[in-house]
Amino acid sequence: MLSCLPTWCRAGVIKGTVRGADQQGLAFANVAVRGSATSTGANEQGEYQLRLAAGRYELVFQYVGYRPQVQPVRVPGGDSLLTVNVTLQAEAYNLGEVLVKSSDRDPAYAIIQQAQQWRAYHRREVAAYRARIYIKALGRIDDTPAKIMGLFKLGPDIKKGIFYLSESLSDFSFTQPNVVKERMISSRVSGDSRGLSFNRASAGRNLGFYENLIKPAFSERGFVSPIAANAMLFYKYELVGSTPRGGEVVHKIRVIPRRRTDPVFSGYIYIVDGSWRIHSVDLSLDQDAQIDYVDNLTINQQYAPAPGNPNVWLIQSQQVRANLSGLGFKGSGYITAVLSNYANVVPTYPAPPEPKAAPPVVTEKPDAPVGQETAAQIRKRKPDLRGLNAQVRKKVKQAQRDSLKNDPFASMGRGEVQRIEKGVNERDSAYWDAIRPVPLTAEEQKDYRVKDSTEVIRKSRPYQDSLDKKRNEFEFTSLILGGYTHQNTFKKQSVSVLPVAQIFQYNTVEGVVLNAQAIFNQRTDDRRYFTITPTLRYGFSSEALNPSLSATWQLHPAKLKQISVVAGRTIENFDKNTQLTPAINTFYTLYLNRNYAKLYRRDGAEFTYLTEPVNGLNLRATAGYFDRHELANTTDRLIHDVPGRAFTPNIPLSDELADTGFGRSRILTVGLSLDYKPGQRYINRPDGKFNLGSKWPTFNVQGRAALPGLLGADVRYLLLQAGVRDAVPLGLLGTSNFRLNVGGFVGKQEGMTFIDYRHFSGNQTLLTGNFSYFQLLDYYRFSTNNAYLEAHYDHHFNGFFLNYVPLLRKLKWQEVASLNYLTTRQAGHYVEVGVGLEHILKVFRVDFYTALQSGERLGTGFRVGFGF
Repeated sequence: MLSCLPTWCRAGVIKGTVRGADQQGLAFANVAVRGSATSTGANEQGEYQLRLAAGRYELVFQYVGYRPQVQPVRVPGGDSLLTVNVTLQAEAYNLGEVLVKSSDRDPAYAIIQQAQQWRAYHRREVAAYRARIYIKALGRIDDTPAKIMGLFKLGPDIKKGIFYLSESLSDFSFTQPNVVKERMISSRVSGDSRGLSFNRASAGRNLGFYENLIKPAFSERGFVSPIAANAMLFYKYELVGSTPRGGEVVHKIRVIPRRRTDPVFSGYIYIVDGSWRIHSVDLSLDQDAQIDYVDNLTINQQYAPAPGNPNVWLIQSQQVRANLSGLGFKGSGYITAVLSNYANVVPTYPAPPEPKAAPPVVTEKPDAPVGQETAAQIRKRKPDLRGLNAQVRKKVKQAQRDSLKNDPFASMGRGEVQRIEKGVNERDSAYWDAIRPVPLTAEEQKDYRVKDSTEVIRKSRPYQDSLDKKRNEFEFTSLILGGYTHQNTFKKQSVSVLPVAQIFQYNTVEGVVLNAQAIFNQRTDDRRYFTITPTLRYGFSSEALNPSLSATWQLHPAKLKQISVVAGRTIENFDKNTQLTPAINTFYTLYLNRNYAKLYRRDGAEFTYLTEPVNGLNLRATAGYFDRHELANTTDRLIHDVPGRAFTPNIPLSDELADTGFGRSRILTVGLSLDYKPGQRYINRPDGKFNLGSKWPTFNVQGRAALPGLLGADVRYLLLQAGVRDAVPLGLLGTSNFRLNVGGFVGKQEGMTFIDYRHFSGNQTLLTGNFSYFQLLDYYRFSTNNAYLEAHYDHHFNGFFLNYVPLLRKLKWQEVASLNYLTTRQAGHYVEVGVGLEHILKVFRVDFYTALQSGERLGTGFRVGFGF
């Protein structure tokens, strides 16, 4: 701060408004200092500001679709203020005289074809660079419902107006192919002095139009770029006109979807003649884009030459604006990003490859209009990009060597995308007034002023208690659907009870069950927490009380480090991962005479330790001792009796083990599970580490051993398993998910019960709790104490086919296909094939499955569950 003080003392502020011909402010217009890396953007009202040292400058005012204006200014010494207002005129795009034949295309197609041929080069024309980025995000609520979906009341703190406003300033570096490292310098969240912005530079790179498919975070399937290799299958183009711009000619091209059903943009893209690069974009998506809760969304981008290198263009600014609606809410929001201070720009080539000359045009008259090039002629002008990949790698290594001596990102870990240090949110308003490149609007100034000045009051106990009084009002509808939570916000405490369907249950072993459970959660200021859950479970038919207690401690404020314990007497299903929830089993038992749940009693305790010792590696260690007791049915009462159908005994049926009864068994187990995801990217914040995924799948190895002799334990076995799982994006075709596990019991076995077998989560009901498991498999038929291989695959087409059916498109349903496979000694080759629809009413999924065993069909069935 002290070292910068002399510079600030000599600096002046230039501010003003950028307007259009109608004198309305041009939202997010770009303002740059010619010949330097300094630039800024205007706010929603077209207001801008720049802080510059004393001297003479030329300011370049730009807005997509408008003629740039260059304004010379002189910044006097001292703490001066200079007002410069400008009015931009809409660009006059002229159509040159072209000889058009009946078979000719619009001239825009030739320009787009050239841009397609140069796309790979421009995507990699810069090997590495550094820059500073300012991001501001705002969300506002324009209208609210009386109740969400007519059922859930709104919290007293949900009101019309701005609900989120944040700013951030970061330094970041980019290295090919897509390595971004970012260090946040400062962060501000309106109304929360301890809040940290979620703004991120790397998120904006998902909107790169040099990619074939643009996959922003708000879309599952992505959108085809207007200059993608296959773009002409999805778009029609129209040349609006061309205009000279800084010694170059810029073409304005209207982008028109060929079909409303396609995942495409509409609007305008501006292409520079000769270099065939993107100059700027003004593209939008509407409700046809199939984005939930988004009415329309607009993306604006502005590119400019890098400082000192006119052959390399980099993005100057980007804005994403959206109008939102859903669940009775209406609102809007935007994210604006301004990039400046570009440095260490490493071009891939010293100069672009030489474009091939156009073939000579032969005309009957010297002054006759110029004819169009054919697509075949343009293909002959395709640049020679051989060796581009090798050149990129060479320049990346050079950039890495050059940065070793003075790399501000050197301390960041492998895979660390963003680091937010402690103290970035401790800057005062004077600091932000000095460094903020985009001035606040009057609405934003008021939001900061009101929320910051009332923060102490809003966080005080009387205020929080008054809000809690409203939040904690009891509603029976909420208890039925989602349970009830009582909060004490000031003390960071909450107590929750389960929904009615989980409090009251029914099974043939216990009869009517009262499962009284309360979840107490205590949080700390540094984001640690402690959760304790006492449970009193009473079966009215078995007349048995089963008390238990579970607890979890998060030991570190930022790193994954948890200890959990479960102790007491519990009633368990033989398969702890069963899809048969208590609610489903209750319904099938009382109304359909199907008592699928097979239960036993467990007395004892288990301890679990979960941590992430290195990035991408999760370790889970467990140790437990249990005294297990076989249970029998105590009731046969029901609501609806199906003639000829009787309840079955509380003994699972298995092909591998004829008698699954066990009487009583004591077991002492230790287990270790390792999940490893190579190349995992993550964000490092003072309040925690947030993983972003990797291009690699997740690998898992685990083992569980039962140790006999200690504490009377009479079971011995060793179970080993290895697996791999991943989600694989396939562009417009959707996303594939797979999970593969192989394992088995090795060594000597003693006293094993059917509980200890490896179970494969099956389903025999219409309802399913998880579509990632088997859906027609008997719950315990193929459970094994030998070797096994289990595989699950599903592909989500994300509406690839149904979007071509007008009526179904409006419903926003999406297709899904799945395949489940199991092989054991008894099962042979068991296969399930399924097809279905998801996103039904936004939350439901329905699938139809066929099961086969060693080539013979076993049966078919529908399954219904949640599918978002």
